[in-house]
Amino acid sequence: MVAIAPQTIKLWEKGQMTIPKGMRQALRLGSRTVLNAFVVGNSIILTPKQLLGPPLAREFQRAMKKQGLTLKDLLKSLKEERRRTLRERYGP
Repeated sequence: MVAIAPQTIKLWEKGQMTIPKGMRQALRLGSRTVLNAFVVGNSIILTPKQLLGPPLAREFQRAMKKQGLTLKDLLKSLKEERRRTLRERYGP
């Protein structure tokens, strides 16, 4: 980890701020990086958020392949389940 001296960051009107370029480069933060924010005492701690979407999607694809399911199968099943739930809640 590269140590970078503290820098002043301005908080803009809508609560937005710009992380200095050197910090973004050191932490490999891109324009679409999602961060977690934590308040600790009088400080705000920002950490890169590990998105669950891509790994979860890969795991789901492996499980579908193992079961021999296609997206079409899942959508058909979803439509049937939705109809069943609506009938249970609101009647025929």
